[in-house]
Amino acid sequence: MNVTLNVNNVDYTVPVSDGSMPLLWVIRDLIGLTGTKYGCGIEVCGACTVMVDGQPEHSCVMDVTSAVGRKITTIEGLSSDRSHPAQKAWIDQQVPQCGFCQPGMLMSVACAIKAGRHGNEIVNEVKNLCVCGTYSRIRKACSKL
Repeated sequence: MNVTLNVNNVDYTVPVSDGSMPLLWVIRDLIGLTGTKYGCGIEVCGACTVMVDGQPEHSCVMDVTSAVGRKITTIEGLSSDRSHPAQKAWIDQQVPQCGFCQPGMLMSVACAIKAGRHGNEIVNEVKNLCVCGTYSRIRKACSKL
């Protein structure tokens, strides 16, 4: 079956063998946007976080048919020139270490900003995991937002 998804303001029609295929695999393997990462696969780490209709969603557990007709934003669609406030704060505070979790982390922060959160409100809302432990830099970057 074919499904059409709006990802980063572009419509993609992709063939899926099963409507319960995780959105993450469609984004990465069929559409080819590899910024969104696979971490735990059980909705715990947040590496797979994307924005769906302005809300954070774990794409590893969201089936593709649930995403049809909705607006999906991945890290590649956050901004083309790193001008999003979260990206600017991350660069200014040199947040990433290995960087693996950062796309999901940035998407969670971007969703919090979109919801009107600031500073510590963002830190308290974002539950993504960072194995490298850059939480002090994450908190510092969020305090600037």
